[in-house]
Amino acid sequence: MICVRARPLFSSPLSLSFSSSTTKHSPTLLRLPRRSLSTVAMSSSSTTTPPEIIEHIVLFKVKPETDSTKIASMLNGLNSLLSLSQVLHISASPLHRVRSSPSLFTHVLHSRYRSKDDLNAYAAHPDHVRVVKESVLPICEDVMAVDWVADRVPGTLAPPPGSAAKLTFLKVKEGGDKEEIVGVIKGLRERIPGVGEITVGENFSPARAKGFSIASIAFFRDLGEMESVDGEKELVDGEKEKVREFIDSTIVVEFVVPSGLVSGL
Repeated sequence: MICVRARPLFSSPLSLSFSSSTTKHSPTLLRLPRRSLSTVAMSSSSTTTPPEIIEHIVLFKVKPETDSTKIASMLNGLNSLLSLSQVLHISASPLHRVRSSPSLFTHVLHSRYRSKDDLNAYAAHPDHVRVVKESVLPICEDVMAVDWVADRVPGTLAPPPGSAAKLTFLKVKEGGDKEEIVGVIKGLRERIPGVGEITVGENFSPARAKGFSIASIAFFRDLGEMESVDGEKELVDGEKEKVREFIDSTIVVEFVVPSGLVSGL
């Protein structure tokens, strides 16, 4: 499934899990890092097209017998791609927890771009191709990738090191109302106290997504904040009931944005 072509190998945060318990998340604005909303606004000031953000997520399943130094090399290589001009943010790290998944993924990559063209240029860049061929392909036995256009430009484009994220992927039943599902996830920001930095959208790279067609990602200041928002289960369950009939399966995973290159695991 991993291929070295002009399509990205790696292609979102509130957990809207319809097959397992769901947690509600608390809001805390993240401090803006080096690439902020103003960066995107300036890059599109010469056109009338509003700024947009492309979310690109990859889940990896590293072979269990893999030496830790090879895993560190993969993560270091992926994180170093922040130097590419197309990349607004990139973060590769071990998963903190898998709450719901049909496959035992072990690591995640999250990155953001100004456009689909920038995402494709990143995928075709020689540095990206080299990292995939030398560090990813030899040690991974499964990869899943999802891409979507964020429903809004996040206030913080590059979540700071130590911040925690929750990813949710939904596989919709045939005939399911995707528009209604996306609308329910968007509404969580207003209906559930504490939901803040969250984007959601429909996947536009179906070939690599294992049938999952809707994704969302939410960020929190740290793991403690993410863990402290379990008290609104009844309210979240009420929102899930609105679209439960449309959902076939769910993946929910959590990770922490790394502080820098990984020296070992």
